[in-house]
Amino acid sequence: MALFWLSDEAWAAIEPHLPKNQPGARRVDDRRVISGILHVLKVGCRWCDCPADYGPSTTIYNRFNRWSRRGFWLKLLDALVDAGAVTRSTAIDSTYIKAQRAAFGGKGGARRRRSAARAAAGRPRSTRSPTSSAVPTR
Repeated sequence: MALFWLSDEAWAAIEPHLPKNQPGARRVDDRRVISGILHVLKVGCRWCDCPADYGPSTTIYNRFNRWSRRGFWLKLLDALVDAGAVTRSTAIDSTYIKAQRAAFGGKGGARRRRSAARAAAGRPRSTRSPTSSAVPTR
């Protein structure tokens, strides 16, 4: 599997917009983590299946999640558009969704439905109770 790495030009455009002086433990290399985030989004794999070359998968997921909540990705995209590095229509997103083979014919619930042919041929499942009135009350 080919790994995705940010080019020097892409990194030069992104690096000035990264958060600095963040409290906490020593930071993992931002270029490596962002490359891992983009790899997961590009390939469509689970976060825990991210190759170890990018660093710990929990770090990659936590950084993506934290920056998403803070609106970092939108700010970064706006800054890159203003710099002319990308166009506004750029999307950081998957273009397809993997589905199971059986996903096409899902029933839509646990209810069992009779086919139109059986419903027309067979008698109704329930009948009016002899104690109910002929005219519905409101």
